[in-house]
Amino acid sequence: MTPTVRLVAPKGRGAHRTIADAIGAADDGDEIRIAPGEYRERLLLHRPVSLVPEQGAGTVRVVAPQADLPVLELAAPQASVSGLALEGGDRTRPAVVVFSGAAELTDCQVSGGRVEVGGSASAVLRGSRVHRAALAGVHLTTSGPVVLDRCTVEDIDGTGVVVAGRAAAVLSETEVRRVTGSGLRVRGEARAAVRDCETVDAGRNGLLVEEHASVLLLDCRLRDTAGDGVQVTGSSPRTGPVEGRPGSADGGVPSADGGVLLVGCEVLRTGGDGVAVSDRADVLLMDCRVRETAGSGVTAAEDCAVEVVDCLVSRPTGTGLVARVRARLTVRGTSVREAAANGALAYDSAQLTLTESDLVDCAFSAVHVGVRARAALTGVRVGPTPEHGVRVTDRGELSLTGGRAVDCALSGLQLDAEASATVDGLTVVRGRTGVAVASSGELLLTDCDVRSVERAGITLGPVSAAVLRDCRVSGAGTAGLVIEDGSGPTVERCTVRDTAGSGLVVGKGAAPTVTDTTVTGSGKNGLFVGEGGGGTFERCAFAATAFPAVHVGAGADPVLRALRVRDAGQDLDLAEGAAPTVQDCTAQDVASAQWPEPGGRTRGALAVGNPAGGGGPAAEAAPGPAPVEEPPQESLEELLAELEQLVGLERVKHDVSSLVKLMQMVRRREDAGLPAPPLSRHLVFAGNPGTGKTTVARLYGRILAAVGLLERGHLVEADRSALVGEYVGHTGPKTQRVFQQAMGGVLFIDEAYSLVPPGIGNDFGQEAIATLVKLMEDHRDAVVVIVAGYSEEMETFIDSNPGLASRFNRTLLFENYGTPELVGIVERHAAEHQYRLTDPARTALHTLFDATPRDRRFGNGRTARQIFQAMTERQAYRVAELDAPADADLVTLTAQDLPTP
Repeated sequence: MTPTVRLVAPKGRGAHRTIADAIGAADDGDEIRIAPGEYRERLLLHRPVSLVPEQGAGTVRVVAPQADLPVLELAAPQASVSGLALEGGDRTRPAVVVFSGAAELTDCQVSGGRVEVGGSASAVLRGSRVHRAALAGVHLTTSGPVVLDRCTVEDIDGTGVVVAGRAAAVLSETEVRRVTGSGLRVRGEARAAVRDCETVDAGRNGLLVEEHASVLLLDCRLRDTAGDGVQVTGSSPRTGPVEGRPGSADGGVPSADGGVLLVGCEVLRTGGDGVAVSDRADVLLMDCRVRETAGSGVTAAEDCAVEVVDCLVSRPTGTGLVARVRARLTVRGTSVREAAANGALAYDSAQLTLTESDLVDCAFSAVHVGVRARAALTGVRVGPTPEHGVRVTDRGELSLTGGRAVDCALSGLQLDAEASATVDGLTVVRGRTGVAVASSGELLLTDCDVRSVERAGITLGPVSAAVLRDCRVSGAGTAGLVIEDGSGPTVERCTVRDTAGSGLVVGKGAAPTVTDTTVTGSGKNGLFVGEGGGGTFERCAFAATAFPAVHVGAGADPVLRALRVRDAGQDLDLAEGAAPTVQDCTAQDVASAQWPEPGGRTRGALAVGNPAGGGGPAAEAAPGPAPVEEPPQESLEELLAELEQLVGLERVKHDVSSLVKLMQMVRRREDAGLPAPPLSRHLVFAGNPGTGKTTVARLYGRILAAVGLLERGHLVEADRSALVGEYVGHTGPKTQRVFQQAMGGVLFIDEAYSLVPPGIGNDFGQEAIATLVKLMEDHRDAVVVIVAGYSEEMETFIDSNPGLASRFNRTLLFENYGTPELVGIVERHAAEHQYRLTDPARTALHTLFDATPRDRRFGNGRTARQIFQAMTERQAYRVAELDAPADADLVTLTAQDLPTP
């Protein structure tokens, strides 16, 4: 039978006067066309017909005649409604009900009540709007499938969309806005797959998942919620691991197969946590961004399992990642930035696993593990932070492999209160202390590297029984390794270099066992055993110490066996009452040797070279030769990561990375016995002052050393005054001397064009250039020369000598920093000195830098640093005027602290 078109109009021949009359008269498959106007009637669509407006969407309005009944009820096998405005009479009741059959609403407006789909019905809402309802906008309890495509649910006094019971819903490109409850609520055994949807201005949570439900959110946005962005208080378990990004082969919406999966989603500006999970729920976040949350970024609690992969957690008011109360939180490839508390926190028997992740600029310790929690960290990078990089306390347990802690103000790693740890391959750079142990728990520290800390490299507290193997400490501001009173650690095959204080310090009652350990370049003693100290030191080497290599205090009785001392003023220094056991110790190039002859064994009565103790050099001893300061071993990956962290300089970073690949190829050819290609390693750095030229030059040398093309990779800086002499015959030796200092590293000549000042033909600078060119030829594989300065002047300089043009054929251009980069530099200086900028201060900085001319007088990064210094001075004057400044006043930089232009 051919479908019939039936007309509905208030007037006119051949038309039904009401929509209900037309439905009653229609046959299956008929189309009912409705003339424009308002129809106050209740529609029961019990057969498969179509309702459409005669003159387009929005021209027909159907109003419920009774407040307690829906305006439209669908119960047909195939029924469709298009373009109608449907208005219920009671916002707390359904306006549209589908309880059986299959219904489709397209381009409809539903108001004054919710859309409810129950029973076994299936429904499709496409391009429709649901608004001005109470309790819920869309309520799904059906056992059949439901699709919401390109819909809007808004202005709801309750929840936007509820998926409950055994419902299976698919939402795509749908918006939920301005609801007093949660944006989307999935509960019971329901399943929801949601793609490219958005929840804005929810009065509670953006997404709420309860009981045994399962949800997949793909490329969705949840923002400006009063509660949590996502709250999961229960879910079905995930059926298996997710390999790659979930999706479907045909481009449709993927389905949820257990647990809660958030993929490619953004959670922004929440009143609570970004993602809060509890009650045995199972949740995966992949490639998500959680930003500016009033609570923590991601919280896992109460026996739940949460996995976070390749995500960003930025600027949470609380902690970035939290695991508590037996939860399991697994994090991989994720960055936590600018957390107002910890970067990651685990406590109350929780398990935290962090792999290849960054925790940067956290206000508290980057990682805190406490109250019987367990944490496993692999390849994690932390810092800067004003507290600890990683702190383990209250019987917490840590397993750490690889990773870096940089600029952590208190320590890179802190253990206390019965904490225990197994640490392998950790690198700590700068900060107050490298590793601080004040715990009676077990500690195994292997292959760790501590560099350039302000105080001791490693401190082992009074009850520590730690084991240290193959660890390295260099450039510590006080001692390299401090073994405090009563401690009994084991130290094997470790190295301590270039400390300002003593290399090893042993406190009263301490009894360490130290074997096969090397100490060089100590500013005081190599080994200082304090009063009443003890322990066994065997097969250790001490070299180039400023004070006697070994000092033994009063009442101390260490065993010194097969120790080797070289290049020192004195090998052994004893305080009165010291009683060491000395056996088979040797000295080489020592001005005042006190060891007994090799093969001898002495206990107690050795000569006292400095009765006052180990506080100064031997009286008559000539100082040994100054040790050659070699930079510590560094991996290429670490150096390239350090380069990448520099502000701006994207073009330079790309050029250096390309050079590294070329250098690696050169190295491989040389290792294979093939001749190296004609590749020049010398560079021209062209750009204005303050653009990072010296910093990149220093990194370039270290990179070449890591690749194996330079022996040491250190940097020697020079300018005209360092190379050019004042009289005939003075310049050549002066240039040679500077070049010799750079052997094995990089010679960096700033403002190189000053060697050939314009208009002066017989300047000694030409002799310096000629000498430099010859030395570069004679030592082409031993030194890399970098010349730097303004772009135009550097071109003139290179053209001034044919030898320069052939050796400097590669130029790296350092462009001026833009305003956002300059503000970032100020913020970095502020973070390093424990200051914080207010938002108005950042805005004022943007305005200031935008108005600053980028002429030759502009100092780029130097200008940013000077502005930061001026801000701290003005802040100090401002705070000094306050009667009782709060702690926040001491660290806050405001807009009024900016210098006036």
